[in-house]
Amino acid sequence: MPEYEAPGVYIEGTDIDPKPIEGVSTNTAVFLGPTERGPIDPSLITSFEEFQRKFGGFIKESYMAYVLNGFFRNGGKRCYISRIYKRPANFSKSTIQAGTGTITIKASGPGNWGNRVYYKIEDANLYKNGDERLKFFKLLVRYYPRKPEAVEFENPDPKNDPIEEVYDNLSVMPFSSSYYKNAVAGVSNLIRIWDNFSEVEDKNAIERPVGGACIAEWKPIGEEEIEDNNTQITNSDYDGEGSVEIDNRKYTKSGLLSLREVEDISLVCAPDADEDLTQTIIEECDNAKDRFAIVNSQIADAGDLDAIGPPVDSTYGAFYFPWFYVYDPLTKNKKLVPPCGHVAGIYARVDAERGVHKAPANEVVKGIMSLQVSVDKVKQEVLNPKGINVIRSFPGRGNLVWGTRTISRDPMWKYINVRRLFIFVEKSVQRSTQWAVFEPKNERLWSKVKASLTHFLTTVWKTGALMGTTAEEAFFVRVDRTTMTQNDIDNGRLIVVVGIAPTKPAEFVIFRLVLTQAGVNITEL
Repeated sequence: MPEYEAPGVYIEGTDIDPKPIEGVSTNTAVFLGPTERGPIDPSLITSFEEFQRKFGGFIKESYMAYVLNGFFRNGGKRCYISRIYKRPANFSKSTIQAGTGTITIKASGPGNWGNRVYYKIEDANLYKNGDERLKFFKLLVRYYPRKPEAVEFENPDPKNDPIEEVYDNLSVMPFSSSYYKNAVAGVSNLIRIWDNFSEVEDKNAIERPVGGACIAEWKPIGEEEIEDNNTQITNSDYDGEGSVEIDNRKYTKSGLLSLREVEDISLVCAPDADEDLTQTIIEECDNAKDRFAIVNSQIADAGDLDAIGPPVDSTYGAFYFPWFYVYDPLTKNKKLVPPCGHVAGIYARVDAERGVHKAPANEVVKGIMSLQVSVDKVKQEVLNPKGINVIRSFPGRGNLVWGTRTISRDPMWKYINVRRLFIFVEKSVQRSTQWAVFEPKNERLWSKVKASLTHFLTTVWKTGALMGTTAEEAFFVRVDRTTMTQNDIDNGRLIVVVGIAPTKPAEFVIFRLVLTQAGVNITEL
C-alpha cells in the first residue's frame, strides 16, 4: 500500500502534498464617480470617515458620497474609490527654492479645490540652530472647503473649518530616516511633494525650502485659475487617462483604464451612470470576467414599468429597482439616490456572514427613509422575468431585496450567486496555481495540481456552496492524458478540466484551466 494516497496519478517515492489554494476576497467593491477632492488613482478605503478625510463629503454634483455611506451602513468593509473628473487633469502646484535645488508641492488630485490648499514652512522643532537648521524643516498644510478670508487663518470660521496636516523634523537629505518624501508620500490626503535634487551636482548646496527663512504666512499652493473638474462630466471622462504625472517621473492611470490593473475588485458600481455608461460598465465586467456589476434603473423611469430594464444581456451584472430616499445633509431634507451602493453593502455582508454562494436576497436595506416606488406582487411579476431585482417594503419586516437574478437570458447563469461562485472559484484557482507555470510538465506535477484543486473544492463543498452528499457528486478534477495531447505536453501546456455543481442550478458546469509560460487562462465550457 502507498504511504500517501492522493487523488490523481500516484507515483511511488514522490512528494505530492497539495499546495494550498487561497480563496480570494469576494466583497471588495469599486465606486466610480466625481468626489469633492482627492487623488485619481484607485484608493482603498475601509470606512466612510476615511472617505471623507481623503475625498471630501457630500456634493451636489454626484451621488457618490450618498451611495458609499449606504455601502458601509449595510455591511461593506472594503472598497476602492476611482475618482472621475473632467479631463484633462489639471493640478494646483507651487515650486519653492531649496538652496540650488527646488521643491514642488502639488495637490493630490486635479481641480480648483487645490487652490484652497495652503502651506507654511517653519523651523523644525528638533533642529532650530546651527547648520542642521538649513537641512530640516516643518511643513504645515491646510485645506479649506471655501476660499478663506485673511482673518480666518488665525481665527477659523466654524463654517469653513480647515483640515490640517503637520509634518515636523523633515530632512532634505535622502539618507535621513526623516527624509521628507518618505514622511509625506502615501500619508498626506492633500498634497504630493518632490524635488529636482538629482540634478544638483553639489549635494551640500541642497537646503530646506526657502533656506534659513520661514514662510510665516499661509500661502496657497496654486493661484492660477483651474477649471472645476467635477462639473460637466461626460461618459468619455469615465474612460480615464492613460498617463497622468502625479509625482516627478511617476505616472498613473485613471478611470476605467486604471481598474483593469486592480485585481482585488469583485463588485463594480457607478452611481451617476446613465444608460449608455451602465452598458459600458457591464461590458467592462464581461471582458474582465473576474468582477460583477451592480447597476440600476434611471431616476426618471419609475413611472413607466415597461421602460425599465437592463441595457444589455450579461451574466456579469445584476439590475435593481427602485431608487431610495435618504437623508441629505446638504439640504437637511430627503434625497433620491440609486440603490447600487446599499445593495453592494448587502452583497459584502452576506459574503462575510454566509459566503458568496448565498444569494444576496431577502435582506434588509439599512439607512434609507423610503422607496421611490412601492412595488407589489403584481408589479414584480412584470419586472422579474426581465431580470430586474426589486426592493420591496414588507409590513413588519422592512425594506427587503427581493430578487437574485443576473441580467442574462441564459438559464444556466440566471442566478447571481451561481455566477459569483464561479468568479470566486476561477479567480482563486487562477491566482493559486501560478506556481505550476514553470514546473516540469509531467505526472508528478499533474498529481500535485489535482491534489491542490481537490483539497480546495472539498473545502468549498463543505461550506454548502455545491450540490451533492459526497465530494464526488459535487465536483470533479481531471488532469491527465485525456485532457492533454502529446503536443500540449511538448509545448509546456498543462490543461486541467474542472466541473462543479453549484446549488442552483444543480447540473455540472465545467471550465478548462490552461497553464503556460504566458500565465493561467480559464475558459468555461
